[in-house]
Amino acid sequence: MFELLGIPPQALFGQLLLGLINGSFYALLSLGLAVIFGLLNIINFAHGAQYMMGAFVAWMLLNYLGINYWAALILVPVVVGITGVVIERLFIARLYHLDHLYGLLLTFGLALIIQGLFRNQYGISGLPYQIPEQLAGGQNLGFMFLPNYRGWVIGASLVTCIATWFVIEKTRLGAYLRAATENPTLVGAFGINVPRMITLTYGFGVALAAFAGVLAAPIYSVNPNMGADLIIVVFAVVVIGGMGSILGSIITGFGLGLVEGLTKVFYPEGSAVVIFVIMAIVLLVKPAGLFGRAS
Repeated sequence: MFELLGIPPQALFGQLLLGLINGSFYALLSLGLAVIFGLLNIINFAHGAQYMMGAFVAWMLLNYLGINYWAALILVPVVVGITGVVIERLFIARLYHLDHLYGLLLTFGLALIIQGLFRNQYGISGLPYQIPEQLAGGQNLGFMFLPNYRGWVIGASLVTCIATWFVIEKTRLGAYLRAATENPTLVGAFGINVPRMITLTYGFGVALAAFAGVLAAPIYSVNPNMGADLIIVVFAVVVIGGMGSILGSIITGFGLGLVEGLTKVFYPEGSAVVIFVIMAIVLLVKPAGLFGRAS
């Protein structure tokens, strides 16, 4: 089997697989952030905590109620999405006419509160979540071994991202959502309940984070810091793709995951900062991001 610059193919493809896994979570989480910012103009710093909540709620459903992984994939986004609806109605709805900084500070404070509550209850050591039996094992592709669950995560993330993009960009509902951000008074004149639409949009963005949390639970240990460790990278992905750009978040999330994986092969010391280096370069060349529109 060939070697690329002295790197065995198993190592190369293994790191590319890990990069795709990370990219799947970058894409899902940055997509949720892009939906919330693009349609509501709120920088949702609580997104990482809501991703962590998704993993914890899946763990609690399994260990306290015996509800399995497949049911959790449906139930958890609904449950955590409802908490997002409550947060939007109680707090965020009061900030739409204020500077972005107020929303960022509010959601940052909420993230600290949520993390603190889970850390106080469950500690900081990770809790295991079993891979569902149907996705145990893997496939020998000849040049590498592909675990079934990791292949499922990549596929589920890609399908969810594409479906979300299609709904927002290509359907009448998406057109209403985009119009409501530009001219809510005009949209309301057509009999559409704009505040309810905005609330459900925030809930949907939170549900995307929770869905990513359920996908992550069998791969990473379920712990209160899992969102905090990821959210800074995800914000960098959003900035590179363009704040509020749905397609930009998807493409940039998967692309930067692959770049990170390749960096771990050829220059491991730089893998932790490569995304931030790319962000700095992109901001110098195109401040609105690769897919963003200059205001």
